[in-house]
Amino acid sequence: MKKAAVLLMAAVMMILAACSGESSSGSGGTDEGSGSGEAKTMKMAVATSKDRSLTQGLYKFQEIVEKETSGSIKVEVFPDGQLGGDRVVFEGLKMNSIQGTTMSTGPIAGFVPEYTVFDLPYLFKDEETAYKVLDGDLGKEMLTKLESQGIVGFNYWENGFRQLTNNKREVKSVEDVKGLKIRTLENEMHIDYWKELGANPTPMAYTELFTALEQGIVDGQENPAGNVTTGNFFEVQDYLTKTNHVYNASVFMISQKFMDTLSDEEKEIVRKAADEARDYQRELNQKESEEAYALLEEKGMTVTELSEEALAEFEAKAEPIYEKYTEVIGADLMDQVLKEVE
Repeated sequence: MKKAAVLLMAAVMMILAACSGESSSGSGGTDEGSGSGEAKTMKMAVATSKDRSLTQGLYKFQEIVEKETSGSIKVEVFPDGQLGGDRVVFEGLKMNSIQGTTMSTGPIAGFVPEYTVFDLPYLFKDEETAYKVLDGDLGKEMLTKLESQGIVGFNYWENGFRQLTNNKREVKSVEDVKGLKIRTLENEMHIDYWKELGANPTPMAYTELFTALEQGIVDGQENPAGNVTTGNFFEVQDYLTKTNHVYNASVFMISQKFMDTLSDEEKEIVRKAADEARDYQRELNQKESEEAYALLEEKGMTVTELSEEALAEFEAKAEPIYEKYTEVIGADLMDQVLKEVE
């Protein structure tokens, strides 16, 4: 009898252990991978709308990663600032509550001051120059500075050249900017530049911008043309001026804590997907920008090209910014970037 009881007890324990194993493997996700357990989920957050090229680049990344890993990595894209503005998302990457994003260098500079260098007014004359610098050794070196924040920087996508819009008057010169309440990025250098132009800059998150324009909290804002169209700013803005005052690179980043959970094979797939998505996004952004101005005019906005003399005025107002921020950026890095650009 005792022997039978022991055997019965052993059988019960084996059944309970098996049930426990099934329960633990089934919680927190589904086994969609290649036999290595539950799928690893990447939450990718971005402030832009789902139609914007930056968001479309994340969808392309999603498509590639899920296909190449056979589902061992599941990518979820959250557009329209669903998980918060840029600062909130960056903090999320540090904590790994958010696994990835693409974000303009302006907000990043609030955490890594050296990134301020890429937002210097009129630093890049065109996209080709920006690509050569950002994709080269200097750009790669700058990506390593994100490691101090617990973030892996992969490459640079493209937000594009920033343009001025407002609902007060057509801006044809620096004089026309004076007194305008302009929303800027949450970046001290951007704020200082608009002060130099005579505007009243108001920093705020992109997710708050449309409402601020609609309610008259600010008169205008400055963003790439693609953001003006996909953000429907033409509904609350009458004038756009092609100032081209800042080229916005958008860094593609992933939480270091998440990367540490990946196998070597998965890491390599993520790296390749990041590069493919970058090329796709840049091409899409070029098309988006080209089509934006015609669309904005169709929507009733006045689109203004600056004369050479007026553009020179805007560029001259940037000179004090270079002087002031040399110390913030570091003289060596400033010289290095300026040489690369030349």
